[in-house]
Amino acid sequence: MIARPGTVLVLSATVLVLLGVLGAGVGGALKSGGSTDPDAESARAQQVLADEFQRGGSPLVLSLSVADPARLAAVAEYAGALTAALGADGAVQRVDSAWSDPAAAARLTSGDGRTGLVVARLTGGTGEAPHHAEVLVGALPPPPDGVTVRAGGEAMTYQQINEQSGRDLVRAELIALPLTFLVLVWAFGGLVAAAVPVVIGGAAIIATSGLLRLVAEATDVSVFALNLITAMSLALAIDYTLLVVSRYREEAARRGRTDALVVAMNTAGRTVVFSAVTVGLSLAAMVLFPMYFLRSFAYAGIAVVAFTAFATLVVTPAILVLLGDRIDRLRVGRGPRPTDESRWYAMVRAVQRRALPLAVATCVLLLALGAPFLGAKLGYPDDRVLPTGSSSHVVGDQVRTQFRPNPAGDVLILVPDGAPSGIEEYAKGLSGVPGTGPVSGPDGTWLRGERVAGGDPSARRGATALLTVTTEHDPMSGAARSQLDALHAVPQPWPAVFAGAAQADRDAVDSILGAVPRVLAAIALTTFVLLFLLTGSLLLPVKALVLNVLSLSATFGAMVWIFQEGHLGGLGTTVTGHLIADMPVLMFCIAFGLSMDYEVFLLSRIREEWRGLPGRDRAANDEAVARGIAGTARVVTAAALLMAVVFAAIGFSEVSFMRMLGVGLALAVLLDATLVRLVLVPAFMKVAGTANWWPGLGHR
Repeated sequence: MIARPGTVLVLSATVLVLLGVLGAGVGGALKSGGSTDPDAESARAQQVLADEFQRGGSPLVLSLSVADPARLAAVAEYAGALTAALGADGAVQRVDSAWSDPAAAARLTSGDGRTGLVVARLTGGTGEAPHHAEVLVGALPPPPDGVTVRAGGEAMTYQQINEQSGRDLVRAELIALPLTFLVLVWAFGGLVAAAVPVVIGGAAIIATSGLLRLVAEATDVSVFALNLITAMSLALAIDYTLLVVSRYREEAARRGRTDALVVAMNTAGRTVVFSAVTVGLSLAAMVLFPMYFLRSFAYAGIAVVAFTAFATLVVTPAILVLLGDRIDRLRVGRGPRPTDESRWYAMVRAVQRRALPLAVATCVLLLALGAPFLGAKLGYPDDRVLPTGSSSHVVGDQVRTQFRPNPAGDVLILVPDGAPSGIEEYAKGLSGVPGTGPVSGPDGTWLRGERVAGGDPSARRGATALLTVTTEHDPMSGAARSQLDALHAVPQPWPAVFAGAAQADRDAVDSILGAVPRVLAAIALTTFVLLFLLTGSLLLPVKALVLNVLSLSATFGAMVWIFQEGHLGGLGTTVTGHLIADMPVLMFCIAFGLSMDYEVFLLSRIREEWRGLPGRDRAANDEAVARGIAGTARVVTAAALLMAVVFAAIGFSEVSFMRMLGVGLALAVLLDATLVRLVLVPAFMKVAGTANWWPGLGHR
């Protein structure tokens, strides 16, 4: 890098341009949805419904409303035209209408008779159905005067989530970039030095978008991975570059610039390598989840970490060589004080004098903040993740409040078509479950244990029969979950397979919780090994794991308190009484990796100070800790502020689960950089003394 900096930058710029061209169309290659396990019961049933019954498609729900009852004839004529147009489209499996299907008219018409539904089932699943919905809705003929048409349902919900996510991404970048530059000016005390991390961060966003496009050619990738790319590219690129440039400037004050760069890369560069591997493996663990929504963040995280590490270790040194003395131009304010004269050093020494009581008090505080997470409830996303004014949210509210039974709550049950009496007895038992409406099958319709109507011949295909259980409950409610338990408990003549929104909700949560133990084990094991290799200590990796989990528990408690229980107005989101199941595990993997990022920064410098001190006693340990924290304080504080700004920008998202993710990660970063770094770490290492460095491999 020192010998040929220009060549390095030209080659790097060429790679960046190629990746930029590749990533220009990345949004079109990504998919929405991806929260279901393809091997789950509901997913298998959904495939059979699509292949054999033309009922497994993603629903597009059109709500047709009139304020004046005199317009009912006009809306009926318009609904007929819509039904015909939708039925003729190749992406539509089936259309049910309140006006064209007498059997469905009652359940597709609101209680006041002024709103009716047209429900089209679209092919392509949650990956392609949203695009079909956009095309179909865009081609709808204009409604007659007095008729209001709104589009909703799963397909339209995901389409609007995609659109909103794109707008939120642009806004997050516009908020984050100028604020991060201001923080960097404060951290570096100069405009030129502050510009270097911003350049690397911007390049990381461009490059990782191209890398993600390559991944999307081979496997399904969620569109929300783009949000992670923006946040993580800025956060890690600026973090790593900040560390290297700060150490370089520190060393340049004592020696020549060439030697300063060599020392900086041998110290801060080594730290970047360990940090990148630690963060990358924490994010890579999400590939163990069966749903591609979470796996996508593993792909995006690995791409981000790989490029930012490359840029920091290769591009940044070349930039520093070319800048030379100009790195210190346009200075703002005065430089940092000597380590042992700084307020950070004094603060750590004050904590060390009261290590045990402060550690206990802080742990109690974090546990208290985390207590609400014991009552966490997990669920599946629906239209309520969107702003209340979106058409999908409005239609969803109409369906939940104006229609009985709830058309979105149907529980679909597939059973092998054996003796008709067996199916009839089973359907009769299902209809006796509290809260159910009519239960229809191929041979009849039952209500509260009695046959009330004939069957639907189309509910039999080959050796499989379909039973449709209507319900009055919102499929995402606790009542629907209890009802689903009762339906599963009805004696089955043959093993039955369940589908529907309530079953999909259950399967999504169960799939995530089933994968969590192996994901956590993988993260814990890799983190322990890497920190052991970094420090040569067996105790420090355990300390890092425990303290990071402790601080994250406080973050999760806050998320339950705000977004599940609705305190602080849910920060402007619609409170549904549960958290989206993907978010806690996603937040854990990202926040844990970033917490270890700081841990690596800190322990590397403490270890360096420990190795440089002549003694190997408690006093030397305490001095190394104080010097290590004070020496990295300005960098880590700036890095924490930068990360908090980046994630807080995501917190302005209009999609509720992305708002939760942004707010949660910002809070996690701030807790880790304050209570953990400034209180728990020095207090713990004070109490442990020289045992911190056992078995002594860190001396080498």
